Amino acid sequence: MRLLVVGSGAREHAIVWKLSISPKKPEIFVAPGNAGTGALAINVPIALDDIDKLILFAKENDIDLTVVGPEIPLVNGIVDRFQNEGLRIFGPSQKAARIEGSKSFSKEIMRAANAPTAPFMVFDNYSDARKYVLEHGAPIVIKADGLAAGKGVVVAQSIDDALEALHNMMIENIFGSSGHCVVIEDCLSGPEVSVFCFSDGKNTSSLVAACDYKRAYDGNEGPNTGGMGGYSPPPWWSHNLEQEIKETCIQPVIDQLALDGSPYIGVLYGGLMLTEQGPSIIEFNARLGDPEAEFILPRLENDLIDVIDAVLDGNLENLQLRWENDFVVGVVIASGGYPGTYQTGYIIEGSNEKSDDGMIFHAGTQLRDGVISTAGGRVLTAIGKAATMEGARASAYKLVRSVKFTGKEFRTDIAQF
Repeated sequence: MRLLVVGSGAREHAIVWKLSISPKKPEIFVAPGNAGTGALAINVPIALDDIDKLILFAKENDIDLTVVGPEIPLVNGIVDRFQNEGLRIFGPSQKAARIEGSKSFSKEIMRAANAPTAPFMVFDNYSDARKYVLEHGAPIVIKADGLAAGKGVVVAQSIDDALEALHNMMIENIFGSSGHCVVIEDCLSGPEVSVFCFSDGKNTSSLVAACDYKRAYDGNEGPNTGGMGGYSPPPWWSHNLEQEIKETCIQPVIDQLALDGSPYIGVLYGGLMLTEQGPSIIEFNARLGDPEAEFILPRLENDLIDVIDAVLDGNLENLQLRWENDFVVGVVIASGGYPGTYQTGYIIEGSNEKSDDGMIFHAGTQLRDGVISTAGGRVLTAIGKAATMEGARASAYKLVRSVKFTGKEFRTDIAQF
């Protein structure tokens, strides 16, 4: 069996690792991959958004299944393009991927499904949006409608902050066309949780939950990032909460997407807030999260290939998804200066360390002349796994300390309660 994984981050390294331990012993290619994926698979120098070249590679190399990691190719229609060529691929269609690619579409689907979410308004005119903020007051949430690498949401605590966010998005175009339309919504409060499920367009699997840390520095200070670490499962996660979220937030949205002519086939990622009134949806994403994939996939007992086949064959209702009870903690190791300006090209020591209770997934790394060096903002994710959260945390930070490169930065308070 020959597989192609599209992407280059720690999420893709985690996917490749999980696929590589399948009893089916697949041959795996990764486009473009990183130094970590290159140790388990064959890296292919094709950009993750070069759909034409990816199709050509899949055809010429008899690829049986392609697995897409990041959102950009999904939103750009890679699944439709592959299917039109008769190629088997895992991920939602371009229409279904709008659940992530357009915040306004996502909110309208939630409203039509009667799924709980914050009251909202959509604006494509700066003056109208500004007037609404002045009338509504703060705190208030400003969201760029399109993709913005996880940085397109501003929780404004003051009117000045909200107006600055609007100006940056709609006038300064800091997110390009993604910010030409904005969603403005009420600010909710409560603990946040990320939930993930597989869907075959009709049926949904059991949910798996994780919590991540977005801010760059300890104590949830500093700028937002793509994620600095997290853990799974949350200590307070329960079967009753899972059922409530599935019945009120997840299944109604899956049903509505099908009614809309956009059946959702793939992994659905819901970002939720647990308010006093109950779970409320903040946003949906059309793929596994990063870093969440790194501490979810090590808990999956099933063969990932079996799960993907069940999804693509519309047979999810006959698959029992199994998750280990162990806790997994992941800590992101970043380049100095991330998420702002940072330097790359520094030699990394200890990037392939592993233990019985932990491993390291690569993100922004490259291999040249046998030497692994930094090549991005988020460089590695060290994970630890144990029967207790404290044990998993200790294992993860032991691996973090074993890694050395110039400018190395990480949060010291991941999963610290």
